[in-house]
Amino acid sequence: MLICRPGSVSRRALLGTALGGLTLPRLAQAQADYPSRPVRVIVPWAPGGAVDTLARRVAQKLTDSMGQSFVVENKSGATGTIGAGEAARAAPDGYTLLAMDNTYAMLPYLFSRLPFDQATAFRPVTITAFSPILLAVGEKSPYRDLASLIAAAKKDPEKLTYGTGGMGSAPHFATLAFERAAGAKLYHVPFRGAGEAVIGVLSGNVDLVMISPGSALGNIRGGQLRPLAISGKHRVAALPDVPTFTEAGLPGFSVINWSGLAAPKGTPDAIVQRLHGEMVRALAAPDMRGFIAELGSEPGGIDPAAFSRLLSEEAARWREVAASGGIERQ
Repeated sequence: MLICRPGSVSRRALLGTALGGLTLPRLAQAQADYPSRPVRVIVPWAPGGAVDTLARRVAQKLTDSMGQSFVVENKSGATGTIGAGEAARAAPDGYTLLAMDNTYAMLPYLFSRLPFDQATAFRPVTITAFSPILLAVGEKSPYRDLASLIAAAKKDPEKLTYGTGGMGSAPHFATLAFERAAGAKLYHVPFRGAGEAVIGVLSGNVDLVMISPGSALGNIRGGQLRPLAISGKHRVAALPDVPTFTEAGLPGFSVINWSGLAAPKGTPDAIVQRLHGEMVRALAAPDMRGFIAELGSEPGGIDPAAFSRLLSEEAARWREVAASGGIERQ
Protein backbone atom coordinates (compact mmCIF):
# COMPACT_ATOMS: atom_id res chain seq x y z
CA MET A 1 0.00 0.00 0.00
CA LEU A 2 1.34 3.42 -0.98
CA ILE A 3 0.89 6.00 1.79
CA CYS A 4 1.41 9.71 1.07
CA ARG A 5 1.52 12.42 3.70
CA PRO A 6 -1.05 15.22 3.34
CA GLY A 7 0.21 17.88 0.95
CA SER A 8 2.90 15.62 -0.47
CA VAL A 9 3.15 14.37 -4.04
CA SER A 10 4.58 10.93 -4.62
CA ARG A 11 7.54 10.37 -6.90
CA ARG A 12 5.37 7.99 -8.93
CA ALA A 13 2.71 10.67 -9.44
CA LEU A 14 5.29 13.25 -10.53
CA LEU A 15 6.84 10.76 -12.91
CA GLY A 16 3.43 9.83 -14.31
CA THR A 17 2.58 13.49 -14.89
CA ALA A 18 5.85 14.09 -16.68
CA LEU A 19 5.48 11.01 -18.84
CA GLY A 20 1.87 11.90 -19.60
CA GLY A 21 2.95 15.27 -20.91
CA LEU A 22 5.59 13.66 -23.07
CA THR A 23 3.22 11.10 -24.55
CA LEU A 24 0.43 13.49 -25.56
CA PRO A 25 2.13 14.57 -28.80
CA ARG A 26 2.89 10.93 -29.58
CA LEU A 27 -0.74 10.01 -28.95
CA ALA A 28 -1.93 12.77 -31.26
CA GLN A 29 0.51 11.62 -33.93
CA ALA A 30 -0.62 8.01 -33.53
CA GLN A 31 -4.22 9.07 -34.10
CA ALA A 32 -3.22 11.13 -37.14
CA ASP A 33 -1.32 8.16 -38.59
CA TYR A 34 -4.16 5.69 -37.92
CA PRO A 35 -4.06 2.99 -39.04
CA SER A 36 -0.34 2.26 -39.12
CA ARG A 37 -0.71 -1.52 -38.79
CA PRO A 38 -3.37 -4.19 -39.48
CA VAL A 39 -6.76 -3.89 -37.77
CA ARG A 40 -8.66 -6.86 -36.33
CA VAL A 41 -12.40 -7.03 -36.96
CA ILE A 42 -13.89 -9.59 -34.59
CA VAL A 43 -17.07 -11.30 -35.79
CA PRO A 44 -18.70 -13.04 -32.80
CA TRP A 45 -20.38 -15.61 -35.05
CA ALA A 46 -19.30 -18.51 -37.23
CA PRO A 47 -18.22 -17.84 -40.83
CA GLY A 48 -20.88 -17.65 -43.51
CA GLY A 49 -23.67 -15.80 -41.72
CA ALA A 50 -25.07 -12.40 -42.64
CA VAL A 51 -22.92 -10.49 -40.12
CA ASP A 52 -19.78 -12.29 -41.27
CA THR A 53 -20.56 -11.75 -44.96
CA LEU A 54 -21.08 -8.02 -44.52
CA ALA A 55 -18.06 -7.65 -42.24
CA ARG A 56 -15.77 -9.26 -44.81
CA ARG A 57 -16.99 -7.02 -47.61
CA VAL A 58 -16.62 -3.90 -45.44
CA ALA A 59 -13.18 -5.02 -44.25
CA GLN A 60 -12.00 -5.25 -47.85
CA LYS A 61 -13.36 -1.77 -48.59
CA LEU A 62 -11.58 -0.31 -45.55
CA THR A 63 -8.38 -2.12 -46.50
CA ASP A 64 -8.51 -0.52 -49.93
CA SER A 65 -9.28 2.99 -48.68
CA MET A 66 -7.14 3.17 -45.54
CA GLY A 67 -3.99 1.43 -46.74
CA GLN A 68 -3.83 -1.21 -44.01
CA SER A 69 -5.34 -4.67 -43.78
CA PHE A 70 -8.63 -5.04 -41.91
CA VAL A 71 -8.61 -8.72 -40.98
CA VAL A 72 -11.81 -10.53 -39.98
CA GLU A 73 -11.49 -13.03 -37.13
CA ASN A 74 -14.41 -15.27 -36.18
CA LYS A 75 -14.75 -15.77 -32.42
CA SER A 76 -18.08 -17.52 -32.05
CA GLY A 77 -19.83 -19.00 -29.04
CA ALA A 78 -22.17 -18.17 -26.15
CA THR A 79 -24.55 -16.10 -28.32
CA GLY A 80 -21.80 -13.75 -29.37
CA THR A 81 -20.44 -13.00 -25.90
CA ILE A 82 -17.08 -14.70 -26.47
CA GLY A 83 -16.17 -12.51 -29.40
CA ALA A 84 -17.68 -9.39 -27.86
CA GLY A 85 -15.79 -10.03 -24.63
CA GLU A 86 -12.48 -10.33 -26.44
CA ALA A 87 -13.12 -7.09 -28.31
CA ALA A 88 -14.19 -5.31 -25.12
CA ARG A 89 -10.91 -6.26 -23.42
CA ALA A 90 -8.79 -4.98 -26.30
CA ALA A 91 -6.81 -1.75 -26.13
CA PRO A 92 -8.98 1.24 -27.11
CA ASP A 93 -6.67 2.26 -29.94
CA GLY A 94 -8.76 1.41 -32.99
CA TYR A 95 -6.84 -1.76 -33.83
CA THR A 96 -9.55 -4.12 -32.60
CA LEU A 97 -13.15 -3.61 -33.72
CA LEU A 98 -16.35 -5.59 -33.20
CA ALA A 99 -18.84 -6.45 -35.92
CA MET A 100 -22.03 -6.48 -33.87
CA ASP A 101 -25.68 -7.06 -34.68
CA ASN A 102 -28.97 -6.59 -32.86
CA THR A 103 -28.31 -9.71 -30.78
CA TYR A 104 -25.93 -7.51 -28.79
CA ALA A 105 -28.90 -5.49 -27.50
CA MET A 106 -30.54 -8.71 -26.29
CA LEU A 107 -27.64 -10.05 -24.22
CA PRO A 108 -28.71 -8.62 -20.83
CA TYR A 109 -31.95 -10.62 -21.08
CA LEU A 110 -30.15 -13.85 -21.90
CA PHE A 111 -27.39 -13.85 -19.29
CA SER A 112 -27.48 -12.87 -15.63
CA ARG A 113 -23.78 -12.02 -15.84
CA LEU A 114 -21.74 -10.82 -18.80
CA PRO A 115 -17.94 -10.50 -19.05
CA PHE A 116 -18.41 -6.81 -19.92
CA ASP A 117 -20.82 -3.95 -19.29
CA GLN A 118 -23.16 -4.28 -22.24
CA ALA A 119 -24.32 -0.65 -22.03
CA THR A 120 -20.87 0.96 -21.96
CA ALA A 121 -18.32 -1.54 -23.31
CA PHE A 122 -18.24 -0.14 -26.85
CA ARG A 123 -18.31 3.06 -28.83
CA PRO A 124 -20.64 2.58 -31.79
CA VAL A 125 -19.16 3.62 -35.14
CA THR A 126 -21.97 3.06 -37.63
CA ILE A 127 -24.52 0.63 -38.99
CA THR A 128 -23.35 -1.43 -41.95
CA ALA A 129 -26.80 -2.51 -43.13
CA PHE A 130 -30.41 -2.70 -42.09
CA SER A 131 -32.06 -5.98 -43.01
CA PRO A 132 -35.71 -7.01 -42.86
CA ILE A 133 -36.66 -10.42 -41.61
CA LEU A 134 -38.96 -12.77 -43.44
CA LEU A 135 -41.21 -15.63 -42.40
CA ALA A 136 -40.87 -18.64 -44.67
CA VAL A 137 -42.26 -22.16 -44.85
CA GLY A 138 -41.19 -25.18 -46.88
CA GLU A 139 -42.37 -25.81 -50.43
CA LYS A 140 -44.69 -28.62 -49.27
CA SER A 141 -46.27 -26.57 -46.48
CA PRO A 142 -50.07 -26.24 -46.60
CA TYR A 143 -49.75 -22.54 -45.73
CA ARG A 144 -49.71 -20.28 -48.74
CA ASP A 145 -50.30 -16.99 -46.96
CA LEU A 146 -49.71 -15.46 -43.55
CA ALA A 147 -53.40 -15.37 -42.57
CA SER A 148 -53.83 -19.14 -42.88
CA LEU A 149 -50.69 -19.80 -40.85
CA ILE A 150 -51.78 -17.45 -38.05
CA ALA A 151 -55.25 -19.01 -38.01
CA ALA A 152 -53.75 -22.48 -37.62
CA ALA A 153 -51.41 -21.30 -34.86
CA LYS A 154 -54.30 -19.74 -32.93
CA LYS A 155 -56.49 -22.82 -33.34
CA ASP A 156 -53.89 -25.20 -31.92
CA PRO A 157 -51.27 -23.37 -29.79
CA GLU A 158 -47.71 -24.73 -29.97
CA LYS A 159 -48.58 -27.24 -32.69
CA LEU A 160 -46.70 -25.26 -35.32
CA THR A 161 -42.93 -25.33 -34.86
CA TYR A 162 -40.32 -22.76 -35.78
CA GLY A 163 -36.59 -23.17 -36.13
CA THR A 164 -33.90 -20.67 -35.17
CA GLY A 165 -30.13 -20.56 -35.00
CA GLY A 166 -30.30 -21.01 -31.24
CA MET A 167 -31.92 -19.96 -27.99
CA GLY A 168 -31.72 -16.19 -27.63
CA SER A 169 -30.72 -15.57 -31.25
CA ALA A 170 -32.14 -12.59 -33.13
CA PRO A 171 -34.63 -14.78 -35.07
CA HIS A 172 -35.76 -16.29 -31.76
CA PHE A 173 -36.55 -12.84 -30.38
CA ALA A 174 -38.13 -11.82 -33.70
CA THR A 175 -40.45 -14.82 -33.59
CA LEU A 176 -41.43 -14.01 -30.00
CA ALA A 177 -42.32 -10.51 -31.22
CA PHE A 178 -44.34 -12.09 -34.04
CA GLU A 179 -46.24 -14.22 -31.52
CA ARG A 180 -47.12 -11.10 -29.52
CA ALA A 181 -48.36 -9.26 -32.59
CA ALA A 182 -50.32 -12.23 -33.96
CA GLY A 183 -51.75 -13.40 -30.64
CA ALA A 184 -50.50 -16.91 -31.39
CA LYS A 185 -48.19 -19.42 -29.75
CA LEU A 186 -45.60 -21.47 -31.62
CA TYR A 187 -43.17 -24.17 -30.45
CA HIS A 188 -39.48 -23.26 -30.57
CA VAL A 189 -36.92 -25.71 -31.97
CA PRO A 190 -33.39 -24.27 -31.58
CA PHE A 191 -30.70 -25.45 -33.99
CA ARG A 192 -26.95 -24.87 -34.07
CA GLY A 193 -26.97 -21.98 -36.49
CA ALA A 194 -29.31 -20.35 -38.99
CA GLY A 195 -28.22 -22.71 -41.75
CA GLU A 196 -29.39 -25.75 -39.80
CA ALA A 197 -32.70 -24.01 -39.04
CA VAL A 198 -33.30 -23.55 -42.77
CA ILE A 199 -32.45 -27.21 -43.36
CA GLY A 200 -35.00 -28.07 -40.67
CA VAL A 201 -37.72 -26.34 -42.70
CA LEU A 202 -36.53 -27.81 -46.01
CA SER A 203 -36.63 -31.32 -44.54
CA GLY A 204 -40.05 -30.79 -42.97
CA ASN A 205 -38.79 -31.19 -39.40
CA VAL A 206 -40.08 -27.72 -38.48
CA ASP A 207 -42.91 -25.70 -40.00
CA LEU A 208 -41.41 -22.26 -40.42
CA VAL A 209 -38.38 -20.07 -39.97
CA MET A 210 -37.79 -16.35 -39.44
CA ILE A 211 -34.63 -15.36 -41.27
CA SER A 212 -32.88 -12.53 -43.08
CA PRO A 213 -33.42 -12.52 -46.87
CA GLY A 214 -29.70 -12.84 -47.55
CA SER A 215 -29.61 -16.21 -45.81
CA ALA A 216 -32.57 -17.59 -47.77
CA LEU A 217 -32.49 -16.09 -51.27
CA GLY A 218 -31.01 -19.18 -52.90
CA ASN A 219 -33.65 -21.50 -51.48
CA ILE A 220 -36.45 -19.03 -52.21
CA ARG A 221 -35.43 -18.60 -55.84
CA GLY A 222 -34.98 -22.35 -56.12
CA GLY A 223 -38.52 -22.92 -54.85
CA GLN A 224 -37.55 -24.85 -51.72
CA LEU A 225 -38.68 -22.05 -49.39
CA ARG A 226 -41.95 -20.13 -49.63
CA PRO A 227 -41.79 -16.66 -48.05
CA LEU A 228 -45.13 -15.50 -46.64
CA ALA A 229 -44.22 -12.00 -45.44
CA ILE A 230 -41.28 -9.67 -44.91
CA SER A 231 -40.78 -6.96 -42.30
CA GLY A 232 -40.26 -3.29 -43.07
CA LYS A 233 -42.34 -0.47 -44.50
CA HIS A 234 -41.97 -1.58 -48.10
CA ARG A 235 -41.13 -4.61 -50.19
CA VAL A 236 -37.50 -5.29 -51.05
CA ALA A 237 -36.12 -5.24 -54.57
CA ALA A 238 -34.58 -8.70 -54.21
CA LEU A 239 -38.02 -10.22 -53.44
CA PRO A 240 -40.59 -7.94 -55.09
CA ASP A 241 -43.44 -10.48 -54.88
CA VAL A 242 -43.21 -10.98 -51.12
CA PRO A 243 -45.71 -8.80 -49.21
CA THR A 244 -44.82 -6.89 -46.08
CA PHE A 245 -46.36 -8.06 -42.82
CA THR A 246 -48.68 -5.06 -42.98
CA GLU A 247 -49.82 -6.00 -46.49
CA ALA A 248 -50.27 -9.59 -45.33
CA GLY A 249 -52.61 -8.48 -42.54
CA LEU A 250 -50.33 -8.02 -39.52
CA PRO A 251 -49.61 -4.27 -39.19
CA GLY A 252 -48.49 -4.61 -35.57
CA PHE A 253 -45.31 -6.50 -36.42
CA SER A 254 -42.12 -4.69 -37.35
CA VAL A 255 -38.63 -6.08 -36.75
CA ILE A 256 -35.54 -4.91 -38.61
CA ASN A 257 -32.20 -6.62 -38.16
CA TRP A 258 -29.01 -4.61 -38.36
CA SER A 259 -25.28 -5.14 -38.29
CA GLY A 260 -22.64 -2.56 -37.54
CA LEU A 261 -19.15 -1.74 -36.38
CA ALA A 262 -18.07 -0.68 -32.88
CA ALA A 263 -14.81 0.06 -31.06
CA PRO A 264 -13.89 -0.56 -27.41
CA LYS A 265 -14.87 2.21 -25.00
CA GLY A 266 -12.13 4.79 -24.63
CA THR A 267 -11.26 4.76 -28.32
CA PRO A 268 -10.38 8.38 -29.23
CA ASP A 269 -12.97 10.51 -31.00
CA ALA A 270 -10.59 11.13 -33.90
CA ILE A 271 -10.35 7.41 -34.65
CA VAL A 272 -14.08 6.79 -34.29
CA GLN A 273 -14.86 9.69 -36.61
CA ARG A 274 -12.24 8.54 -39.13
CA LEU A 275 -13.73 5.06 -39.17
CA HIS A 276 -17.23 6.47 -39.53
CA GLY A 277 -16.21 8.63 -42.48
CA GLU A 278 -14.50 5.75 -44.25
CA MET A 279 -17.50 3.49 -43.61
CA VAL A 280 -19.90 6.06 -45.06
CA ARG A 281 -17.77 6.31 -48.19
CA ALA A 282 -17.55 2.53 -48.47
CA LEU A 283 -21.31 2.10 -48.10
CA ALA A 284 -21.95 4.74 -50.76
CA ALA A 285 -19.88 2.91 -53.38
CA PRO A 286 -22.07 1.49 -56.19
CA ASP A 287 -20.67 -2.03 -55.87
CA MET A 288 -21.31 -2.04 -52.11
CA ARG A 289 -24.84 -0.72 -52.50
CA GLY A 290 -25.52 -3.39 -55.10
CA PHE A 291 -24.10 -6.11 -52.87
CA ILE A 292 -26.25 -5.01 -49.92
CA ALA A 293 -29.37 -4.74 -52.11
CA GLU A 294 -28.78 -8.27 -53.39
CA LEU A 295 -28.96 -9.43 -49.76
CA GLY A 296 -32.37 -7.78 -49.46
CA SER A 297 -30.92 -5.12 -47.16
CA GLU A 298 -30.35 -1.37 -47.14
CA PRO A 299 -27.02 0.38 -46.42
CA GLY A 300 -26.50 2.07 -43.07
CA GLY A 301 -24.07 4.89 -42.39
CA ILE A 302 -25.75 6.63 -39.45
CA ASP A 303 -23.47 8.64 -37.17
CA PRO A 304 -22.11 7.25 -33.86
CA ALA A 305 -24.62 9.22 -31.76
CA ALA A 306 -27.57 7.87 -33.73
CA PHE A 307 -26.17 4.34 -33.47
CA SER A 308 -25.86 4.76 -29.70
CA ARG A 309 -29.51 5.86 -29.48
CA LEU A 310 -30.55 2.88 -31.56
CA LEU A 311 -28.80 0.51 -29.16
CA SER A 312 -30.66 2.04 -26.21
CA GLU A 313 -34.00 1.81 -28.01
CA GLU A 314 -33.36 -1.78 -29.02
CA ALA A 315 -32.43 -2.75 -25.47
CA ALA A 316 -35.72 -1.33 -24.17
CA ARG A 317 -37.75 -3.08 -26.83
CA TRP A 318 -36.23 -6.50 -26.36
CA ARG A 319 -36.60 -6.25 -22.60
CA GLU A 320 -40.38 -6.32 -23.09
CA VAL A 321 -40.22 -9.15 -25.61
CA ALA A 322 -38.01 -11.26 -23.34
CA ALA A 323 -40.36 -10.75 -20.40
CA SER A 324 -43.52 -11.63 -22.35
CA GLY A 325 -41.82 -14.57 -24.06
CA GLY A 326 -40.69 -16.14 -20.81
CA ILE A 327 -36.98 -15.95 -21.59
CA GLU A 328 -34.99 -17.11 -18.57
CA ARG A 329 -31.51 -15.71 -18.12
CA GLN A 330 -28.68 -18.20 -17.84
